[in-house]
Amino acid sequence: MTGKTIADLTAGDHAEITRVVQDADVAAFVEAVGDYNPVHSDAGYAATTPFKEPIAPGIFTAGLISAVIGTQLPGPGAIYLSQSLRFAKPVKAGDIVTARAEIAEVIRERNRVRIHTVCTNQHGEEVLSGEAWVMPTRTRVTYEGPARASAATLVLQPWAWAACAVTLWGTMSLAMLRGFARRS
Repeated sequence: MTGKTIADLTAGDHAEITRVVQDADVAAFVEAVGDYNPVHSDAGYAATTPFKEPIAPGIFTAGLISAVIGTQLPGPGAIYLSQSLRFAKPVKAGDIVTARAEIAEVIRERNRVRIHTVCTNQHGEEVLSGEAWVMPTRTRVTYEGPARASAATLVLQPWAWAACAVTLWGTMSLAMLRGFARRS
């Protein structure tokens, strides 16, 4: 993968990835970020909702947009500045989601690009749309990374590390508080 500089980019450039949403990927994401809303992980509860079955967190789907921006357009070295999101339809396990990013505007003097973002399902239905502002790398960055990483791996790995650190810190803090409480 090679990150594109502002000089390499023009309005209309686009890239996309397609992923099958797996139960295990959604479960790992829920665990990593701590989004224990039962609509994402409890089939019994989800059956009582309009969705009738668990749905993926919206940010899971947005992570696919992040994967396109971080690996293809502009690619490695790009810095995400902002992202607006509109969630149009739920995403469920087994759905095939295509995340697409298309450059809408290039502002060379500020080293910024505005990118239209959209995710569609296997039926061609829009499930997410929005707009991102991104700062491309100033020099080409070539990154070989894992030979075949899934979108979940690319999106979740830093979150998983953060979740483990927070869990460890919380566990240690609670243990210390319980110890102080017993002494009192």
